[in-house]
Amino acid sequence: MPSSALERSIQVAEPGGDLSPVWADTRDPGPGEVRVTVEACGVCHSDALIISGAIRDTTFPVTPGHEIAGRVRAIGDGVAGWSVGDRVAVGWYGGSCGHCDACREGDGVLCPELQVPGAAYPGGFADFVVVPAVALAAIPDELTAVQAAPLACAGVTVYNALRRSSARPGDTVAILGLGGLGHLGVQFAAKMGFETVAIARGPDKEPLARELGASHYIDGAAGQVAGELLELGGAKVVLATVTSSAAMSATIDGLGRRGELITVGIDTEPLNVAPLQLVSGARRVYGHASGIAVDTQDTMRFAARSGVRAWTEEVPLEEAAGAYQRMLAGQARFRMVLTTGN
Repeated sequence: MPSSALERSIQVAEPGGDLSPVWADTRDPGPGEVRVTVEACGVCHSDALIISGAIRDTTFPVTPGHEIAGRVRAIGDGVAGWSVGDRVAVGWYGGSCGHCDACREGDGVLCPELQVPGAAYPGGFADFVVVPAVALAAIPDELTAVQAAPLACAGVTVYNALRRSSARPGDTVAILGLGGLGHLGVQFAAKMGFETVAIARGPDKEPLARELGASHYIDGAAGQVAGELLELGGAKVVLATVTSSAAMSATIDGLGRRGELITVGIDTEPLNVAPLQLVSGARRVYGHASGIAVDTQDTMRFAARSGVRAWTEEVPLEEAAGAYQRMLAGQARFRMVLTTGN
C-alpha cells in the first residue's frame, strides 16, 4: 500500500513512451508556488509535443497535462492574493521569467523561458500539481472543473485570438475546422457578435455548425471556400484551427479588404500564398499563441456569462492512456477530460 505522502500520477518514462499510472511523491510549495488539488485535466493535442519530447529542456519521466482545474491546497512563502480552497485553473502558460521584454509587456506566453506544465514541471494528469502562483486563473462559480479545464488552453487560444483580431461586432468571421478548437471558436465568435461562418469538410457537418451558433456553413470538401466567403462579402478574419496548411491557404483569397488569416492550428508544411494575394487586399497572415493566466481568467468569465461550453467526454484518471489515444485518433467529441474524484 502506498503511504499518505504519495498520490496518483500518470507518467511517461521516455520520449514517445506509454502513459502509465504511478504513485508520486508529494511536495510542499516553495516560495512563489501554490499546491493545487487537481479535480479535472483536459487532454490536449499539444500534450503530444510533451510526450514525444519535442519541447526543449523536457526531462523524462514526465507527467503531462496543461488544462488543469482544481482547488488551492497549500500556499508557499511570498504568495499573495490566493487562499486555500480557491478554485483555480492552469493552462499552457505555467509561468515565465517575469523580467524579459515579453513578460514586461504582458505577453509572457512568448517568454523565451516559458514554463509549460508537463514539460517544465509535472503536469495535471495527477492528483496534485505544484505551480508558480503567477500561472493561476480564478474559475467562476458558474463553471464546473470539467467545464473550466478545456478553457485553460483550447478556450483561451481561440478566444484570445478573436478578441485581439481586427474584427468587430457585425464583421464576418470564419472558423476553419470544427474539432476541439473549432467547436469553441464558432461559439465564441457567435457570442462576440460576429457574422459567424463555419468551414468544415462534408455537408453532414452543417447541423453541428448551426447548433454551435454559425450563421453560415461552407463545405470545404467542395473546393469553393474562397469564392463562398467572397459571396458573403469577404471575411474580416479567418481563424484556422485545423492542422492542414493546404486548407488554410485555400481561404486567403476569401479574405476581404485588410482581412486576416490567423492560425492557431499547427502544421510543418508551408502555406501556399503569393505576395500578390496579400498586397492586393492589404491582407495579413499571422499566428497566435494562447495567452497568460489573466487571459484564461477572461476567457472563463466570458464563457460563464455567455453560455459557451466545451463539449467534453469525461474519463477517470486511470484511463488516461485510452483518452489520449482517442484524442490522437480524432475520435473525441470534442475534448477529453480526465477526472480525479478529488
